[in-house]
Amino acid sequence: MERHLLGPADGSAILPGMTARPRVAIVGVGNLGAALAVSLRRAGYSIDAVIARSRGASLRRARSLARQVGVRALTDASVALGALRADLIWFCVPDAEIVRAAGALAGKIEWKGRVAVHSSGALNSDELRALRRRGAFVASVHPIMTFVRGSRPSLGGVPFAVEGDANALRVANRIIRDLGGHSHSIRKKDKAAYHAWGTFASPLFTALLATTEQVAGLAGVNRGEAKRRMIPILQQTLANYAAFDAAGAFSGPIVRGDVDTVKRHLQVLRKVPIARDVYLSLARAAVAYLPGKNTRALMKELRLGRWKRRGE
Repeated sequence: MERHLLGPADGSAILPGMTARPRVAIVGVGNLGAALAVSLRRAGYSIDAVIARSRGASLRRARSLARQVGVRALTDASVALGALRADLIWFCVPDAEIVRAAGALAGKIEWKGRVAVHSSGALNSDELRALRRRGAFVASVHPIMTFVRGSRPSLGGVPFAVEGDANALRVANRIIRDLGGHSHSIRKKDKAAYHAWGTFASPLFTALLATTEQVAGLAGVNRGEAKRRMIPILQQTLANYAAFDAAGAFSGPIVRGDVDTVKRHLQVLRKVPIARDVYLSLARAAVAYLPGKNTRALMKELRLGRWKRRGE
């Protein structure tokens, strides 16, 4: 692989033999891979290739993304020995696919001196141990951000959790800074808890919103209208949380210690059992973690409500 060497006095090389902005190949063309490719290109990085798993829909997505960022699209099976010129290979594939994807490229690239990273939130850099054994520096680099179809959020201001080999982290941290993000070290053993935290912050929060739409139906409000009416209170709640933290943003019957209102809620929610279970769990969390009045009576009612649900 041709590399553009920088003299020691230049000070801009990240690793020996690597340019200040390493050439990147992206493996996986899902929502994260697509957003990352676009963000890297905008930040001035050269993308060597986007690599898909198969020749079906995955390759079609890869070709579409490749056209957007002006690079070639490949499948892992079609990568010829020595064909990749990338300094860093970034695996943006589902957790269960990381080992397979790394294995598919293990014998097709000279890994010594290259960097390989994956973007799993729950798994650590040891998923790339096969590439480490071949001489690569490896790391896990996970952005705390949600990526869904039809949306490519900016990575500016986004925190990234990073762990792995020191040389890989040196490269990753530089890229994160260039993207406008912030890197935070994490221990390997903490990744599952870290990912659970992130799951509460977005996927399960989205599930809560879907649950609120079901409850709105009890009040005769359809899903579309419920969404429209909820946006102002959701925006203000997040603004309050940002300004005052959870305790200062908390309002409603529990903070007032209004047991009678909680009883009414539990009664009507019998018509939507799953939503009632969610209410009970979140209300117990509110009593445990947030300020409020009459907490003993509230917790007693919530325990009673849980027992009644099991007895139905």
